Amino acid sequence: MSATFAELAEALAEVGRHCYERGWALGTSGNFSAVVQAEPLTLAITTSGVDKGLLEPKDIVEIDAQQRVIRGSGTPSAETTLHLAIVRARSAGAVLHTHSIWSTILSEGASDGGLTIEGYEMLKGLGGVRTHEHRERLPVIENTQDWAAAAPAIETMLRKAPEAHGFLIRRHGLYTWGKDLAEAKRHIEILEFLFEAMGRKRGLTWQP
Repeated sequence: MSATFAELAEALAEVGRHCYERGWALGTSGNFSAVVQAEPLTLAITTSGVDKGLLEPKDIVEIDAQQRVIRGSGTPSAETTLHLAIVRARSAGAVLHTHSIWSTILSEGASDGGLTIEGYEMLKGLGGVRTHEHRERLPVIENTQDWAAAAPAIETMLRKAPEAHGFLIRRHGLYTWGKDLAEAKRHIEILEFLFEAMGRKRGLTWQP
């Protein structure tokens, strides 16, 4: 059975607080969404400007495919257009975006348009991956203040990279997704672990 908006709002608030506690979405950074229904498409998504450590179900609104609020109060995340683009391109059930230290550092140093991760056992936590020999390549895109204008290009990029489980925004953070919220949360945990492992292996010196 599909989750109701109220159930998804509760679950998204819990995921947001979890990401805050892990240092992946500090302050008002990050945004999180889950599909309420596919046809017509509606999305439960975090509102803008909310401290993720204090995120509650009331901070989640339901929007339609035109980004109009149809349930709840508040302004949807400024990156709502990206969430909708990812849902369309990937048929995702949930989309999560974090601003961790390690994703930010690695995105800054990534060259050739992407970050490649391979050889780690934890890669098997990504959907459909069965071996540590998997080669995961996360596209890296440039940051912008106009995601509405950038979204069509990102949707095209996602369709051209069907094996990717996420992408990085340079000096900004990670977007990942899943068939449902549980899988998307697992992808956040796996990718953030891998980012830290890679960063420490490269001798980067940040400490919590």
